Amino acid sequence: MTGVMTKRISAGWRWFADFRRTRPFWGGLWLMLGGWAVMRLTVAPIEVVLSAGASGIAGYLLGGGMMGLALLAWFSPSQRTVCGVLGTVFAVAAFVASNLGGFLVGTLLGVLGGTMIFGWGPKRSRREDRGAAEVEGTESPVEAAA
Repeated sequence: MTGVMTKRISAGWRWFADFRRTRPFWGGLWLMLGGWAVMRLTVAPIEVVLSAGASGIAGYLLGGGMMGLALLAWFSPSQRTVCGVLGTVFAVAAFVASNLGGFLVGTLLGVLGGTMIFGWGPKRSRREDRGAAEVEGTESPVEAAA
């Protein structure tokens, strides 16, 4: 019984490790936490939000947008450039529009996550690096460092 559980846990951990390595995981996590902070720290009763109009609902829209962009970056890594730029813009806009961006915490986490998503690139193997260097006629960065 414990052998089956160990195999399932091991398989689940391998799946999560592969998921994490093939996507902008950490940037998405920081952007999502920033969106949560913007939404959570600007929470008011729904009557207050509706009576305040656009300024009251900005925290929900910007924070929810940041969280949605983080999920999009995770599940569609090819859209990482758009998600990173828009996530950073939403985080900066939250600083102005919603209670100092979750008292600055949400803005800082959002900007960190958005820039990490924007800067992420799929991991290339050493074999691909070596093949690209042979095509260019130069040595690979790995060989140059050795």
